Amino acid sequence: MDELFLYLRLGFKHIIDLGGVDHILFVLALTLRYVWTDWKKILVLVTSFTIGHSLTLALSTLSLIDISVNWIEFLIPVTILITAVSNFWVKDFEFKERYTAHYGLALFFGLIHGLGFSNYLKSLLGKEASLLGPLFSFNIGLEIGQILIVMVILALSYCTISILKIPRKMYVRYGSILAICLSLRMIIDRIASL
Repeated sequence: MDELFLYLRLGFKHIIDLGGVDHILFVLALTLRYVWTDWKKILVLVTSFTIGHSLTLALSTLSLIDISVNWIEFLIPVTILITAVSNFWVKDFEFKERYTAHYGLALFFGLIHGLGFSNYLKSLLGKEASLLGPLFSFNIGLEIGQILIVMVILALSYCTISILKIPRKMYVRYGSILAICLSLRMIIDRIASL
């Protein structure tokens, strides 16, 4: 039981680690366009991302797929860039369509991020006899951290939009510009390793 709690804690720490800001930045770019009242849409969106990253986290950790670490580390900021740029296509904040391309992107990009998580998890596991318990616990820790990040982003959007009265479109645009600039920097830094 202590081992499972250890992996849960490691998963949580991995996603909220400010040294690996790429995961936080992706969740920011993904959820920036939403506010508290959009909680159902956020739930579907985060679930889409979770399904994607859980699938490749499991497949890669169990050595059923193997993709170059350098490519994955390069593609992660590319997913941030594309997600942040997609925020500029939001014309209004009604989100009347039931399922948009945004959910499909979250699922697909979750597949890429899961491979990034798996590289970290594989480095921790070594030659464990049973991978399923640590894999499950690590994934639960990631999800708890992801939920915390989403809640912080929603609190920030509430303070910015409702309290400071900054227009929602401006908030989304400036947040997206921040994500674009930081992701471009990561892409440039990582392109040399390809």
